[in-house]
Amino acid sequence: MKGERNIYRRLLGLIVLSIFHFQFSICFAQLNTDRITAIGRNALYFEDYVLSIQYFNQVIHLKPYLSEPYFYRSIAKIQLEDYQGALRDCNAAIERNPFSPGCYYARGYIYRQLNQLELAEKDYTEALRFSPENRTYMILRADTRALMKHYDEALEDIDQLLRREPQSASGWSERGRVCILKGDTMPALEAFSEAVKYDKANPAAWSALGVTNLMLNREDEAYAQLTQAINLGSKWAGDYINRGLLHYRRHNYRGALADYDQAVKIAPKEADCYYNRGVMRQEVGDYNRALEDFNKAIDLEPEKVEMRYQRALVEMQLKQWKDVVRDLDSLIARYPYFLPSYYLAAQAKTQQGNKAAAYRYRQKAHDFESRKDAIQAQQAAQPNTEMVIADAQPPKKDYRKAFSATAAQNQSEPTEDEQKYGSQTRGAVQKKYQNVVNEPNIVLSYYTQDMSLRRTNYYHPLVEYMNRHEILPAALKFTSQELTLTADMVDFHFSEIRRLTQQMDQSDGLSLYLARAMEFAVIKDYASAVDDCTKALLLADGSTEPIVVFCRANWRYRMADPDYELILRDYDHVLRLRPDFTFAYYNKANILCAKREYQEAIKQYTKAIELDNDFAEAYFNRGLTYVYTGDTEKGLADLSKAGELGIYQAYNMISRFK
Repeated sequence: MKGERNIYRRLLGLIVLSIFHFQFSICFAQLNTDRITAIGRNALYFEDYVLSIQYFNQVIHLKPYLSEPYFYRSIAKIQLEDYQGALRDCNAAIERNPFSPGCYYARGYIYRQLNQLELAEKDYTEALRFSPENRTYMILRADTRALMKHYDEALEDIDQLLRREPQSASGWSERGRVCILKGDTMPALEAFSEAVKYDKANPAAWSALGVTNLMLNREDEAYAQLTQAINLGSKWAGDYINRGLLHYRRHNYRGALADYDQAVKIAPKEADCYYNRGVMRQEVGDYNRALEDFNKAIDLEPEKVEMRYQRALVEMQLKQWKDVVRDLDSLIARYPYFLPSYYLAAQAKTQQGNKAAAYRYRQKAHDFESRKDAIQAQQAAQPNTEMVIADAQPPKKDYRKAFSATAAQNQSEPTEDEQKYGSQTRGAVQKKYQNVVNEPNIVLSYYTQDMSLRRTNYYHPLVEYMNRHEILPAALKFTSQELTLTADMVDFHFSEIRRLTQQMDQSDGLSLYLARAMEFAVIKDYASAVDDCTKALLLADGSTEPIVVFCRANWRYRMADPDYELILRDYDHVLRLRPDFTFAYYNKANILCAKREYQEAIKQYTKAIELDNDFAEAYFNRGLTYVYTGDTEKGLADLSKAGELGIYQAYNMISRFK
């Protein structure tokens, strides 16, 4: 058998995989936790968030009393939008060091993202207690207070900053923004004027100034300032929307259309772009294209029923009476005292020949007319059916970026280890769409793909026993990510089947049957693999029987028409022999999920996790199962843990399910 094993070693030597294992020796790690932390910070700085978490996991495992690795790991999780996981890490960091302003700053940001504004304000205040001159902490507290509609307190924070930095364009912009929220347009105009004064090359400042003048009906000033923002390279669709509105008001329809076309190009999923262009096209009688624009706008934001009024006007021009009534009924349901809807609906019903329905619409409108004073006293809401004024171009306030920069000071170039990782796990992986499917079964194979990020313990003493005694021609490995074979490798395995079959003509034995079963499984002939496993089982002893049955269950599952009861019986057999076989619990849970027995599946995943608290795949699948069964909170907690343990796909699930 040693000769065959050498053949496998040569074959496996041809497979080149970029694998970096986080297997630090205990001695090395104890002496170099500072170095590991530095590498993790380096990975954080270069947006390798998933990788950085693995480094900080190592430090936490070795020195759980340190605050820093929890803080840095929370930063990585913030970047991945795993706010619950980040919150747990921030709490752990603060428990270990309650005097770190950065920890309160990070936790305040998390609370802000979770819309727990009072807690966010409290944490920013605590951060400022330890670092009273910190500009970022002050701006974030002001921003949070503005979200809480505590505008005067927000302005106090900003004014305190401006007393220290009177020429801060961003400070003046922030002051103007809060004044707009407060409804103080003139102070906002003054603040934005100061912002432009100190940063003339910033299109966002000109944009804000232009919008404010537009709100004050100072159209000439607004036009000049929006044009300046655009000339400075603005990529904000709102600047084109607003200048297009000014073109429209000046009856410069060609200029308006050009600006709206550019707005649509920049923001093809922004309903306001299409809506304003539709109003302009309606004005010049281009009804068919106006209808296309209104349809697109309403598809993008169906909750904005106001847009249906303008669409109804176009549909009337096109004599689409049924559609007119549909849109107006939607508007009436939201704004029952908007009288034009009733009169237009009456006209449409008349055109349809339904005079009775037309009469009812008119009668309702007359009834409201007679009670006009009482309705006005109720301050009944009225829709705004005019063109939309877009918000000003927002200043760049990506505070998540600041976390990485804060955490990764004095950086060097990425290490060689970090460069081994491709772009798949770099950056905001939560935005990379992943299919919502369970992680597959853990199987035994000669081949495995890169699983180095995962913390799962892919070990069992029975497999170690088989590998040490060279029962099979190559070492077995646990994996859920089997390698795709090349044509040459497939040919090799077919030849091995022929060779083993010839040997069986001379003699048989456990090793031969199990080796051929492995070969059949590699080429996906699972029925033959199961048959050989059953024969091998007759010759197995206590050290090999659980492995043989485990493999048979896995291959039964992969057959075209799997018999779930037989598969579950095999996994139960394994667990009776070896109750510590974590992968049997995990695979059994996957089968139960396939049978939609979710509660029992959760119990089996839990048993696997109890045996291996770092079982990444079990956390991931249990998290999805919790979500399927409506327990989203537990599901998100498990997905967060799975992400922490190396399954980066979990962060996309968290981003979607939260």
